[in-house]
Amino acid sequence: MKTLVCTTPGQFEYTQGERPTLTKGNAIIKIKRIGICGTDLHAYEGTQPYFEYPRILGHELAGELVEVDGAEGFAIGEAVTFIPYFNCGTCIACRSGKPNCCTAIKVCGVHTHGGMVEYLSVPAYALVHGEGLSFDELALVEPLAVGAHGVRRAGVQPGEFVLVIGAGPIGLGTMEFARIAGGKVIALDINAARLQFCQDKLQIPYTLNALDPDVTEKLAEITNGDMPTVVIDATGNQKAINNAFKYMAHGARFVLIGLQKGEISFSHPEFHKREATLMSSRNATRQDFEFVIASMKKGLVNPATYITHRVLFNQVKTEFESWLNPTTGVIKAMVEVE
Repeated sequence: MKTLVCTTPGQFEYTQGERPTLTKGNAIIKIKRIGICGTDLHAYEGTQPYFEYPRILGHELAGELVEVDGAEGFAIGEAVTFIPYFNCGTCIACRSGKPNCCTAIKVCGVHTHGGMVEYLSVPAYALVHGEGLSFDELALVEPLAVGAHGVRRAGVQPGEFVLVIGAGPIGLGTMEFARIAGGKVIALDINAARLQFCQDKLQIPYTLNALDPDVTEKLAEITNGDMPTVVIDATGNQKAINNAFKYMAHGARFVLIGLQKGEISFSHPEFHKREATLMSSRNATRQDFEFVIASMKKGLVNPATYITHRVLFNQVKTEFESWLNPTTGVIKAMVEVE
């Protein structure tokens, strides 16, 4: 089968690999769609934490189930996606119902080879029913689930102001699920086109450009002087994360979905006097995947909104680098595998 390997930062190579054979407790999926995410872009740039080369990228995936062992209720030929965070099942996190942060986690396309292939073997326990959704929709479940998980971590309540920093695909999904939870969403980004997308496509009521010198004052004005009670970072940018501590209301929760390599720095007295809560949000759980699928089926989220670029599998090598350029206007590039 044809595979696409990221051999070193900035370099892809198509190769011929062995089609996987079915083994006990696993399933084989014929890949139909591959969503390109920030992790893939960062891996290509050489800036992704926990990463080694060479690596086959890709974890936003959908396809047809062609072989399976040990997955009751799944039928050959059905459309599926899967949870790409492979967990041990026995560590403290897994025993506590948090397999998304398993101590021995293997994320498909990061720690293990991913889905830029024609056929992929995955653990049968990771399979998720397609529920009648299209391949495009199923490939977008994972990134939306990451945002949904962050919103669930934050415990967003109806009527409270939720500041989401970063209007990339993960941030946009976070905004959608904060809205679904009843939050009044404020989008903050440095990209004017992305902020316009928030207004036009997602109907986000408040958008602010982080390059403006009066962001704090505008946040105070929007929130009637209170400041946001939930702040969620979806940038993975150290400066953005450190700046965001000053945007929190007293008693606020700050959730880090974005990941960066450096250290967080903030004023302890300012954080302490707010009795603020800082937490990370890693990956997502089956509960989040199922909630995203249910939200899609109810029409609360329109996945087609996110897809701005579409290419065939054999075009990825030549097109991929262009998706690093903000001027291309890419939100979500979707790869079709024939």
